[in-house]
Amino acid sequence: MQYLYHPQSGSESLVLSGEDHRYLFKARRLRKDQAVVLRNLKDDILYTYRIESVDKKEAMLRLEDHKSLIIESKTKLHLGWCIIDPKNIEKTLPMLNEMGVSKITFIKCARSQQNFKLEMARLDRILLASSQQCGRSKPMILETSSSIKEFLQNYPDAYLLNFSTNTELKKGEIQTVIIGCEGGFTAEEIALAKNIIGFPTPLILRSESAACAICANILLG
Repeated sequence: MQYLYHPQSGSESLVLSGEDHRYLFKARRLRKDQAVVLRNLKDDILYTYRIESVDKKEAMLRLEDHKSLIIESKTKLHLGWCIIDPKNIEKTLPMLNEMGVSKITFIKCARSQQNFKLEMARLDRILLASSQQCGRSKPMILETSSSIKEFLQNYPDAYLLNFSTNTELKKGEIQTVIIGCEGGFTAEEIALAKNIIGFPTPLILRSESAACAICANILLG
């Protein structure tokens, strides 16, 4: 873990308890007088605290140092992701966060199963844990959209990832990409997009595989 999140990071002193206490003193086995690094995810500051005292339930920390440190991808990528099984989204989300995706908009497209409901608070917790592990200064932004049409009205320059002879993924040019769900897009949804991009492969990718592939190509390629 690169840092521990605490909303009051920056205060002269902090008291840690609950899950934070168990992680630091049972999982990581930290001791009195050792240093621990915290972020509040509201600013770009990395705060270093010294452990002043610790007992079975609480630990007292004293601020020792701080410095500005922004850790983020140099390339911005916004993913419009048509809703799939939430369990698959939850498994894939940490990977997309680690690669540096700046924002995901979950879209209820024509072929998204209507019984799928996203628990946004749970997704935020997953992103928080992932950000602490990979070091991101701030987790990605999450939002929702009611349809491909609405999404394209808000982001008209978005690229639709579909079967296409246009397979050149240009860094800096593609900033927003729409990923379909199982079954892909309807003809009506495809007709709404002015930009369509594809992969140079005849194989059919699952939605989460396509999301990871496009993000890896643009952000890490």
